[in-house]
Amino acid sequence: MLKENKKRVAAKLATLAGCDPSEIVITRNTTESLDTIIAGFKWQAGDEAIMAVQDYGAMLDMFREVAARHGVVNKILSVPVNPGSDEEIVALYKNAITPKTKLLLVSHVINISGQVMPIRKICDMAHEHGVKVLVDGAHAFAQLVYTIPDLHCDFYGASLHKWLSSPLGAGILYISKENQDAAWPLIGPSKSEEVGIAKFNHTGTHPVATDLTIEDSIEHYTLIGPARKQARLKFLQQYWTQQIMDMPGVIYNTPKQDTRICAIANVGIKGMPPATLAKTLFEKYKIYTVGIDTGNVVGCRITPNVFTTTKELDQLVAAIKELATAAV
Repeated sequence: MLKENKKRVAAKLATLAGCDPSEIVITRNTTESLDTIIAGFKWQAGDEAIMAVQDYGAMLDMFREVAARHGVVNKILSVPVNPGSDEEIVALYKNAITPKTKLLLVSHVINISGQVMPIRKICDMAHEHGVKVLVDGAHAFAQLVYTIPDLHCDFYGASLHKWLSSPLGAGILYISKENQDAAWPLIGPSKSEEVGIAKFNHTGTHPVATDLTIEDSIEHYTLIGPARKQARLKFLQQYWTQQIMDMPGVIYNTPKQDTRICAIANVGIKGMPPATLAKTLFEKYKIYTVGIDTGNVVGCRITPNVFTTTKELDQLVAAIKELATAAV
C-alpha cells in the first residue's frame, strides 16, 4: 500500500509540475533530491562542475565530496546581485564552461537574496555545449508559475514544505526520461525498480502520513490559484521593498527588476552585522528574519507569505527606516 500511495501522490505532483509521472519521485527534501544527482553522477577524474557561491550550502558540500572522492574540479562563480540583463547571467555561466564540463548547478531562486534566475536560457546555452543542468527549485516550486519541462533542465529538485505548505519531510526529484541512466541512485533499488525513475525512490520504511498530506497541500494551492499566489507574493515584496530600497543607510541585496523577484528579498543596514540586525529586529520589533552573511550577500532575508498583511509589513518598514536613519 505504501508504494501505491506514493505512486498516486507522485502522479498528482507530476500534473502540478507539468511533467510525465515517469519523470518524478517523492523524496524527503531538496537536499536529498539534488545530492542524489551530484553524488550519483557518473563522474571521471578531471571532469568539471559549475556552481555559484550563492547556491545552497548542502549542494556545495556534496560537490566538495565528489571532488575529493572522484577528482572532480569545481568551478565556483558569483552571481551579481543586480544584473543588467539575462544575457549577463547566461554569459557568466557560459564563460566557465570548458570541454571538460559535465554538470552545471543553478538555483531557480537564489535562497539568500530572492533573485529569480533565467533558467531556460541557461539550460539552452549549457546544452549547446553538451553540459547537463541540475536546478535547485526549493524556493520556486508552488511559488512561481511554470512547468518543469518548459525550463529545459535535465534534473530538478524541490522541497514541498516551503511553498506548497506540506509537512516537513517531502520533496521532489525530476529527471527527464533521457537522463534517468545518467546517475546512480542514493540507495540500491530492488530488482523490480532498476529501470526508470523508480530506482531513485527506494528509501526503505518511512512515515506514510507525510506523503498522504501532499494531496491536501496540492488541493489548497490549486484553490488559491498559482497565478493569484504569485501575484500576491510579488505585491507583498514590492509593497515593503519599494519604500526602503533606495534609503541612505540601507543595503539592498535583491534585484529591482520585476522579472527577477519573488516573495523573498534581502536587506541590510550599513555598519550592522546581519546577526545583530536579525537579533534587533526580533527583540526590539518582534519581527523574525534570517541573518545572511555568505555568498557576497550581507543582510537579513525577509520572506512574507500570502497571509502576511500590509499592516505587518508597515511595522517592518518603520523598523528599517529607524535603524537606517541611525546608521547615517
